[in-house]
Amino acid sequence: MDSKTQTYDSHLAGAFGPTVLISLATDRVLAATPEVCALFDDPTLVGRFFAPYIDDGLADFVVFIDEVQYRGTAWTRKITLRSAADRAIKCELTGRVTTENTQLLLLNILDLADLERRAEEAAAAQMYGGGILEWQRAQSFFSELERQNQLILDAAGEGIYGVNSDGKTTFVNRAAQEMLGWTSQDLLGHDIHQKIHHHHLNGEVYPSQQCPIYQSFRFEQVNRIEDEVFWRKDGKPIRVEYVSTPIYEGQILVGAVVIFRDITERWENETKLRSAMEEIAALRDRLEQENAYLQEAINIERAHHEIIGTSAAIRQTISQIGLVSQTEANVLITGESGTGKSLVASAIHGDSSRKRRPMIHFKGGAVSSDRIESELFGHIRGAFAGAVRDSPGKIELAHGGTLFIDEVCDIPFELQGQLLETLQQRSVMRMGDHRNRAVDLRVIASSSRNLEREIQAGRLRHDLLLFLNVFPIHCPPLRDRTEDIPLLAVHLLKLACKRMGRRTPIVTERIIAQLKDYGWPGNVRELANVIERGAIVSQAGKLIVDIQSAVAPAVRNTSTLLSEADIEQLRIANLIACMTETGGRVSGSGGAAELLGLRPTTLYSRLQKLGLSNRNW
Repeated sequence: MDSKTQTYDSHLAGAFGPTVLISLATDRVLAATPEVCALFDDPTLVGRFFAPYIDDGLADFVVFIDEVQYRGTAWTRKITLRSAADRAIKCELTGRVTTENTQLLLLNILDLADLERRAEEAAAAQMYGGGILEWQRAQSFFSELERQNQLILDAAGEGIYGVNSDGKTTFVNRAAQEMLGWTSQDLLGHDIHQKIHHHHLNGEVYPSQQCPIYQSFRFEQVNRIEDEVFWRKDGKPIRVEYVSTPIYEGQILVGAVVIFRDITERWENETKLRSAMEEIAALRDRLEQENAYLQEAINIERAHHEIIGTSAAIRQTISQIGLVSQTEANVLITGESGTGKSLVASAIHGDSSRKRRPMIHFKGGAVSSDRIESELFGHIRGAFAGAVRDSPGKIELAHGGTLFIDEVCDIPFELQGQLLETLQQRSVMRMGDHRNRAVDLRVIASSSRNLEREIQAGRLRHDLLLFLNVFPIHCPPLRDRTEDIPLLAVHLLKLACKRMGRRTPIVTERIIAQLKDYGWPGNVRELANVIERGAIVSQAGKLIVDIQSAVAPAVRNTSTLLSEADIEQLRIANLIACMTETGGRVSGSGGAAELLGLRPTTLYSRLQKLGLSNRNW
């Protein structure tokens, strides 16, 4: 007997009465019990075609096969078979397909003539009252009852097995054998806990005394377990849920029955679902933060402004925006505070191929130094005190869009190297995490400081500047494009009046001349403040402005601290204001040096060092 024949014969293990295994693909008999060979008067039944043995009802047999394949099991009495000796066999057929191969039909054949003969013998026994015949009748009845019960157990889709009060296996159905890979010969009479339930999934030994099944047949407990593992014969675990119920004979506890179901596939699907839900939650958090950043950007007044002006400087800036916006090049925007660097960055992004994704605005000076790393790179839960959930940083949020780093010099020097590596490698690692996340973004940076001095002072990495400064754009100060002041003033006035719900006052030539004569150290931002204040106080239909009050130095709270960069900007603004006051005269009576209390040579040296000239005042 070869190994394949042995494999087919294993399907007949536990079969009762005439039983045959048929291949639905070839119609050949693959295995047969001795009883069925005797029934068909053919000891060479294995290997033959089965259809010739159907005497009447071939069409009904085809329907019967379809029902078996659909339901898994079925029975019928519509089909008459014929033996090799040409004997008609009235029978009851009970069929089911195997779980390993739905093309294998296990067919149990009950000879109705034999059944009727046994019934007649039982009637004769009852009529004549023979003791031995009565015993045979009872034996036949209980055998049939046992067979029917076994058929019911084998038809069940769940695995079912029983144990006695010693933990030894008393019965096991076919589904349990197929799920576990153990045969009834392997399990019956053996301690099933040591066969299938001996270890936890993590490798720890599972003592039988701790097993809920043990508690059922020792302590009369019904236990429902939703996630444990049984071990197959090949050593592989399957996740199961099961119910163990005590069994009684009269009032005596004699064992337990266990009904279990393989939930491996369901558990894997639930795990995938949980993972997908976590990913969706992370994406939801990311979108919520993106929306918050976008809302914040919308609320920034300058985001509503257009680039206004017809001066040569503005035309050059617009031309540069048009050239670089269609590329992926990094852009560095320089210029004094209030000249519209953020507006230029928005224009570049809005005219680029990335405009469908947001431009994420990061301003290091607006974040405390201990939170800059988290804001920029993100963090995972538990990365630091207060990190209660995973959070993406600005770099990750800019994936697919643009990252605008406003005032790049405000980023701590010790983080600039990490930022450079992240942007060069196009991957970011959150605080507390150990894996990189790929990012695809465009970088635009800005600064209002003298970058060469920042590098010399050790506040800016030279390699980071080189990485960012692929395409430089300089935003000119308002004093260098006074011809744009009329257009800007009218535009800003309309915006201010629209916000306040007021009629727009007339801007007279005298007001325009007054605006042009001022140096605007605060640039367009200062002009916007002056115009808005004028819109508030103008009640007679004409715009009234008070530039002097707009630039009067505010009284600072003594607790307010200024950075070196702030102090430097104040020095520059003060020098420009002084040179404007003296008409550019440095020495002599009433000159800028005298007003500042400096030697003329010192003032000349300072102006040259700061790069200030007549065009600044």
